[in-house]
Amino acid sequence: MTPLDRIRAIAMEQPRAAEKLSHGMPVFFIDKGKTFAWFSENHHGNGITAVLVKTSGPDEQDALVEMDPDLFYKPAYLAPSGWIGIRVDTGDTDWSQIEARIEQSWAYAATPRLREQFGR
Repeated sequence: MTPLDRIRAIAMEQPRAAEKLSHGMPVFFIDKGKTFAWFSENHHGNGITAVLVKTSGPDEQDALVEMDPDLFYKPAYLAPSGWIGIRVDTGDTDWSQIEARIEQSWAYAATPRLREQFGR
């Protein structure tokens, strides 16, 4: 299974998830609203394959990058809006961590009503 296949499977398990292409990349969002994950592969020739997810903001982004700069990075264009990149091309991807980060990103993107409806 490719990294995109695995990310897609996790993302599409989220309540009311949908997928579209944006800027040539698969994007996962809630209904026709908020984006909660991007699949990024060699974006602008950076050589990185990653999932991009929302964080609680700059403090969490900085903490993640400081904790493991080989895994986490601030993605171009999206980092100022609180997104973090998680590499899935290193050969030792922790898919349970990816799943947890996608689920958390969904919760950050969802409305309070949706979070309540789905127990998040």
